[in-house]
Amino acid sequence: MNKVLKNSWALFLGMSFIMMAYGFQGSLLGVRAVQEEFSLTATGFMMSGYFVGYFLGAATIPNIISRVGHIRVFAAFASLASLVILVHSILINPLIWFLLRVLTGISMVCIYTVAESWLNDRSSNKTRGSVLSIYMVILYGSIGVGMFLLNFSSPQNFQPFILISVITSAALIPILLTKKKPPTFKKIKVMNLKELYEASPFGIVSSMFYGTIQSALFTLLAVYATSMNFTILEISIVTFLLAVSGAVAQFPIGKISDIYDRRKVIVYSTFGAAVFAIITILVSRQMYLPDGLATSKTLFYIFFILFSFCSLPMFSLILAHTNDFISKEKFVSAGAGLQFAFGIGAMSGPFLCSIFMDLVGSNGFFVFLFIFHSLIGIFGIYRMKVRETVDNPDSQFVAMPETITPAGIELNPTTEPISEPEKTLKEEKEFNKESI
Repeated sequence: MNKVLKNSWALFLGMSFIMMAYGFQGSLLGVRAVQEEFSLTATGFMMSGYFVGYFLGAATIPNIISRVGHIRVFAAFASLASLVILVHSILINPLIWFLLRVLTGISMVCIYTVAESWLNDRSSNKTRGSVLSIYMVILYGSIGVGMFLLNFSSPQNFQPFILISVITSAALIPILLTKKKPPTFKKIKVMNLKELYEASPFGIVSSMFYGTIQSALFTLLAVYATSMNFTILEISIVTFLLAVSGAVAQFPIGKISDIYDRRKVIVYSTFGAAVFAIITILVSRQMYLPDGLATSKTLFYIFFILFSFCSLPMFSLILAHTNDFISKEKFVSAGAGLQFAFGIGAMSGPFLCSIFMDLVGSNGFFVFLFIFHSLIGIFGIYRMKVRETVDNPDSQFVAMPETITPAGIELNPTTEPISEPEKTLKEEKEFNKESI
């Protein structure tokens, strides 16, 4: 573990800055959109731009990295992300913000791909499980810290936008100063959707529906909280609870899925999330009223945590379930295919959810989550009736973030083994110097 940290500290530090800025930015834009009196539909459309950019960037980044290399790509797109957030504070318009969010999405998928392929190159068969675990902790932990930066200054001021730009720019320093040689980028072939559907219909359909859920959840939660008259501190708390609950829930639910039928665990989890979404609506009651009249938010926090516990591990469960029905050598390409399906759903999530909120009111947010979680559960029950469970000894649950790229999926210890990183004598001496 110590060797992993020493070998990749610069990348981990850089990614922690990036994820702090990412967590801060998502909440800031949601709150500012409400304060600027953007319509809910316009806000959902604007926030969906991130996932459009993410989807477009995922298709183009391999060619860019192959041409100019990891360090230049990381520097260029981190700089672009730093620049884009500043433009948000100058040009305040839903359409312009949508285009800026597209650029942010492209930048982030490029950064993820560089980081995860670099980590993959620096990992050996013995350490990649540890690397993935550290990476998960950094991602969720940094996002959680970023949520509390919302209290730095009023979202109506320009200072929060400058702070995000500063944090993003700071991520460049450890990456550009590292002596480590960047890896040789390896393109990963994606299973086409037809082949993936034939292997696991439930996997690809649930991944698409879950992309719709996840994108709406992370982009519109701050919008929901603002519309319910949460204070800035309370918005920070609820968004922090989302990130941390998801990280904590991954491992216990994953362990259960390795013991029992994984499809049943997915179905129980998704219906559990649906039930807690409805209960969260019921306990919200009069939370939106002014001080002195509003009901306590304690029960809301409790049931929202339970919702997050059931909902956030689902992408990892879906990935593990899909691997149950394919051979080991296809694990990475299948994961890339699931990410493609996830992205298709994610592009529409914020916009569709905003329509629900426009029609039903603020609690349309949880009505939307209830409906799509229920759809996953209903389709899962249908698939269990038409196909028996398959026992694949090569497949097991491994916790992964929803933002994982194909390069990051290779860090899964159950995928095809990778060779030990080759180091020259010169690289070994450099490593030893850095370790002292």
